[in-house]
Amino acid sequence: MDSLDMAHTPSFKGGSETFLRNVFENILKTYLRKNPITERIWELIQSLDNEKICYDYFTFMTLKVEGYGIDSLSSFFMNYGYKIGGGLDFPKKKLRGLWFSPPDVIVPGDGHGLGNGPLPRLVMGEILVDELSPESQEIIRKYLKPEGGKQALLSSILGSLIWEKPTWSEFKQIAEENELAAWAFINGYTMNHLAFAVHRLKHRFSDIKCIIQYLEEHGFDLNHDGGVLKVSTDGLLLQVSSISEKLPVEFADGVTKSVPASYIEFTDRLVLPQFKELPYDQVR
Repeated sequence: MDSLDMAHTPSFKGGSETFLRNVFENILKTYLRKNPITERIWELIQSLDNEKICYDYFTFMTLKVEGYGIDSLSSFFMNYGYKIGGGLDFPKKKLRGLWFSPPDVIVPGDGHGLGNGPLPRLVMGEILVDELSPESQEIIRKYLKPEGGKQALLSSILGSLIWEKPTWSEFKQIAEENELAAWAFINGYTMNHLAFAVHRLKHRFSDIKCIIQYLEEHGFDLNHDGGVLKVSTDGLLLQVSSISEKLPVEFADGVTKSVPASYIEFTDRLVLPQFKELPYDQVR
């Protein structure tokens, strides 16, 4: 984390910062509307102790078919000053990812939420469709028509698929091969998950273990894969997340099945060693 220099000139570009924040607000509203359990967790965290929440990052999933991959969504945000921060590759999942750092904006001392808080990082993944089986590739390419990816941002805001819904058998074929590809195929550009910035909370939830205890006491299922509390190798990044809720979807052939939707995460970034001696209000 860096020291906060309020005199720093913002690198924001591309138009109105208010417009960008409104885009995020509408993406968030759609994500919460489509995921009832996630919305309940979000409301609990927001209401407890009158917390002024901030977001660490927003995550999206795409399909790497001509015009539909990461670029289809990232281009808008890069026009507004987001920059590629690094890559994330998961060969076994046939997944490539990029994370993007936000533009510099002036954040008041009590800035929070999407209204006047720090802008979230972005994480975007794309399924390498060319590495799927010929059967799955044929299904995906049949639905993802050329040029449709130009509407990626609008799709994320509305929570609507750009392409038509597949049949249950088509979805099942992809899901049995690659769960993430199936998720992107049926959920499209709807946000996959968001992460609260635990290190920005100022009351009892600034301790991520208190969050775990609170959620478990209230009956929320947490992701136990690799342990409830995930810790980075350097011990400076702590994470905990809910389990993707399953919601009913009516497929094109009239079959209704429950499929994974989105989830919510909590991220605690501890102060980097070189900034440990800084006063709290100078750390960001």
